[in-house]
Amino acid sequence: MRGKVAVIMGSKSDEGVARKAVEVLERYGVAYELRVLSAHRNPEELDEYVKKSDADIFIAIAGLSAALPGVIAARTEKPVIGVPVSAKLLGLDALLSMVQMPSGVPVATVGIDNGANAAHLAVRILKLKCGDEES
Repeated sequence: MRGKVAVIMGSKSDEGVARKAVEVLERYGVAYELRVLSAHRNPEELDEYVKKSDADIFIAIAGLSAALPGVIAARTEKPVIGVPVSAKLLGLDALLSMVQMPSGVPVATVGIDNGANAAHLAVRILKLKCGDEES
């Protein structure tokens, strides 16, 4: 399938959730890049990466304050899919942070720890964008 997805984790501890997304992308033959970039610890590097990325869609995986998806969405017009991680408060803190983005900074958000569903959504978006009818 044509198109590319950037899968960004806020921390190395989010790798298990990211692997679920990557497995789905690989199953569909979608090109992807997997990175660890924190909105808090690497803000300049994250900003540079988003601005220069050739990805069509970003999947942002984060827990706690879960700033990552919103920061990415504020820097691109491309779709951003947030995946909240169950780090604290059973992931509800991250989930609520992602779904409460301000107007003009949209983040599509899937269920807590559901990296696979984020990838399925990315595949559907790519099918619309690229006109692929493959399943």
